[in-house]
Amino acid sequence: MIQKKFKVVAFYFTQSGQALIAAKHICAPLEKACNVIYKRIIPQHEYPFPWTTRAFFDAFPESRLGQPPSGIAPIDFSDVVDADLVLVVGQSWFLAPSLPLQSFFIDEQVKTYLQGRDVVFVNVCRNMWVMTLRSIREYIKDANARLIGHIVLQDAHPNLISAITVVRWLIRGRKQSTTLLPASGIADKEMSEAARFGDTILKSLQQEAMSQLPLRLMSVRSVVYKPSIAFIEKTGHCIFGHWARFIKKKGDMGNPRRRVCVVLFSYYLTFVLFVMSPLAQFFFYLTYPFRNIRRVRQNDCRLNSDK
Repeated sequence: MIQKKFKVVAFYFTQSGQALIAAKHICAPLEKACNVIYKRIIPQHEYPFPWTTRAFFDAFPESRLGQPPSGIAPIDFSDVVDADLVLVVGQSWFLAPSLPLQSFFIDEQVKTYLQGRDVVFVNVCRNMWVMTLRSIREYIKDANARLIGHIVLQDAHPNLISAITVVRWLIRGRKQSTTLLPASGIADKEMSEAARFGDTILKSLQQEAMSQLPLRLMSVRSVVYKPSIAFIEKTGHCIFGHWARFIKKKGDMGNPRRRVCVVLFSYYLTFVLFVMSPLAQFFFYLTYPFRNIRRVRQNDCRLNSDK
């Protein structure tokens, strides 16, 4: 019996190239048995890389509030109308989906295309992804699509170390390791090992067992859940909301009237990272025996948007 040749489309947004590298590693096993098509998400608003400090923090309010300043360049869907699976590969900005990802998911043509389709979301991030997943669940639901997989490739270094190295990379463009600091981003070994997710997806496609894909992906550690980091993230997400609304009242992205507020937020964020985050982790572990970690983990990692 001749086995069907499946078609997979991978939509991705990248500045540094890391998200595309992740997509290529994940799709490597799929490319041996499927027709894999890559389509880049191109935002109409240009985001620099490396960032300037001003531009980086100026993207915060819109990221947190889910209000991208522009749409995306039109995407040609003509060659992926018959795709069997959709991968969306991107990253988190300020505890939310990156602005280009948000623009992608609210685009009417994209929503029409995604309707009724199976989607796997791949987040290539530092170490905080819980609130991004919550947003993605809602975007997928709004498009009447099905989120059947969630893959997280994250920086394995301690929280403070990864914060320093990612800022060094994003703003100074320096990814390489130094005497005191490791290389920024996802380790090469973890990137290459991401092929196991492609193997799992391919097996589910060939066996027509896509309903089993969520559990199969979890069994190969598609997500590594760190409860103390998730606790810090959810607390920060709430506080970020107040900051974002405060800054947004001063004007839209690029408006000089909000520059002072953006600078104040940058100082606040530095203080939180290096002073409050360690204290929050200490408090979390102090109260650990009283926390229902299993229930919280299940809620944070679930793929459906309905409780």
